[in-house]
Amino acid sequence: MNYRPLCLCGFLVCFLLIATAMYFQHVAGLEPCPLCIFQRIAFITLGVIFLVAGLHDPRGLMRRVYAVLAMSAGVTGSAIAGRHVWLQNIPEDQVPECGPGLEFMLEAMPFQTMIRHVLKGSGECAEVVWTLFGLSMPSWSLIWLVALTLLAFSLCRIPASLRS
Repeated sequence: MNYRPLCLCGFLVCFLLIATAMYFQHVAGLEPCPLCIFQRIAFITLGVIFLVAGLHDPRGLMRRVYAVLAMSAGVTGSAIAGRHVWLQNIPEDQVPECGPGLEFMLEAMPFQTMIRHVLKGSGECAEVVWTLFGLSMPSWSLIWLVALTLLAFSLCRIPASLRS
């Protein structure tokens, strides 16, 4: 496949994953924890980058620029999801206490303090509320973020013979 269809496929995957998250939140009633929200931001960022890259269909250096931007979002999201999976798998006695909601933290804390607090995780982030094939939502997020990061990496590696 060439560049544009791969980018638009990456966008479609991100769109479907966010739509699924919205379904679980608004229909199934599962409230996202702060780390879940940060993972959503990573998927949205990736999706926007894939969409813009696919619509732009650049040549040369700009393809690498889009790929690096997408890989940065993917690696950041993967690190957040990895932290979330780790929190869900530590012994119960080591789980941090539940903290305030993200909305409160945004209003009450300086931005950098809020980011540090969210990335530490809290008890609500350690709770597994849904699984598919034995994997929690953060585990699935990690899998998809790694896959999308690899897709972004492949975009700057498409052989010249396949570039459109």
